[in-house]
Amino acid sequence: MAENVPDNEVIKEHRKKFEELTWQEQFGVSWKTPLGLFGVGLTTVSFTLLILGLFGHVAGLIENQYASIITFMVFPAGVLLGLILIPVAYYMRRKRWFRGSLASDKLILDFGNKYHRRAVSLFIVLTVVNVAVFGVFAYEAYHFTDSNYFCGTVCHTVMDNSYTVYQRSGHARVKCVECHIGSGANWYVKAKLSGLRQVWAVMTNSYHVPIATPIQDLRPARDICEECHWPEKFYGQKVKKFIEYSNTDQLNPDITELALNIGGPNPFTDEFEGIHWHVSNNVQIEYHSLNRERTLIGKIRVTDADGEERVYDYDGSDGEEEEGAHWRVMDCLDCHNLTSHLYGDLEVTVDNGIYAKKLDGEIPGIREDSMTVLTKSYEDRAKAQDGIKRHLFELQAKRNGAEFISENGTQLSAAADYLLASYMGNVWPKMKVTWGTYKAHNGHQYEDDGYGCFRCHNDSHETEDGDYIEQDCELCHDYPD
Repeated sequence: MAENVPDNEVIKEHRKKFEELTWQEQFGVSWKTPLGLFGVGLTTVSFTLLILGLFGHVAGLIENQYASIITFMVFPAGVLLGLILIPVAYYMRRKRWFRGSLASDKLILDFGNKYHRRAVSLFIVLTVVNVAVFGVFAYEAYHFTDSNYFCGTVCHTVMDNSYTVYQRSGHARVKCVECHIGSGANWYVKAKLSGLRQVWAVMTNSYHVPIATPIQDLRPARDICEECHWPEKFYGQKVKKFIEYSNTDQLNPDITELALNIGGPNPFTDEFEGIHWHVSNNVQIEYHSLNRERTLIGKIRVTDADGEERVYDYDGSDGEEEEGAHWRVMDCLDCHNLTSHLYGDLEVTVDNGIYAKKLDGEIPGIREDSMTVLTKSYEDRAKAQDGIKRHLFELQAKRNGAEFISENGTQLSAAADYLLASYMGNVWPKMKVTWGTYKAHNGHQYEDDGYGCFRCHNDSHETEDGDYIEQDCELCHDYPD
């Protein structure tokens, strides 16, 4: 009986039979199970499609972002899974989990046997080929996931508004990852792990609408912004022009010019002054945010270069912290919170349109009607494209009559084109993004909502000895010569 044969005799008999097989048969006996066949099939199909996808990508035949995801992420994963399943199937067969399992408990390789040598040589060649191919794909996948195309178009519905306003910003030639991740493997890994959570939120439709700001757990701005912007080398003034019309006077704007004291090191005194004093190396400012939006500031702690600390308390807070309240070191993003994603202001957009002759100020009521058109609620952006021009003409016909529309159709069409472009660049109904959804802190345009400089400069943050943070226009502004 076979069970009475010593184990070493069984092994010898198995080795003899195994050596009689061709190398193809020797390789095949390792995975001839449903699981092994599935692994081989998955690897073969995925590898073939992967090569075709790479060719299509390099040749410019693939432009769809989802096809790129499949090429650089799904197909490689399929190849790896298949390669893993083959030895797993072999192992399971050797453990006699399938009928016809191998008799030996050990893998027998005899390099004196030419069939064994061929099998091992084939394994080495295939391994080198796989490593080389996957090296290329890992490199391409790394660059693909770091591209603006990937960041802005993969989750199109969620990221469309951010990507659109980014493309018209002063950082449009700066890659998304250079600001959101920066250099170094540590933050790259953190960002990609965070990205998996965000992908899950998109897949399960559990993301916040609109996307809540400020984004939590970003890399400190000084690690990012100061790679290009060096506060110690910025100084001087910037002249700002503010143009305002009214519904009663569309021809004579109220124009205000102010010099903004950007500051930096004074080249004559070497003292750090102006707005950029807040982020100089001579001082560290920390504040206690009482809400997630950082529009309500509690205590403020200022530490100078000598280590002297001053704490300004705020009597206006009730002492109860909302969710997300925390101490934060002030950096660039506390003022430039929308630096690469700056949305337009409704009145500024209309007034600039009149000033630039995109909207004809001679048309009665064009300012008021333009704001009415831009704030009308549309179901989606496609409906807005169809409805904005029609709505403007309806308002003007009601205001000025059909004959006026006939005589001024060209000017009204040009106005409608400008309003449509403004709407499409600032409003996304599905994401609940409209005029004023995202407000900027650099300045005090939205001071009534708690945004801007007056969060701290409100004459209400005071130390125990009576020193307080002033709300003085001359700290930041003066009139240009």
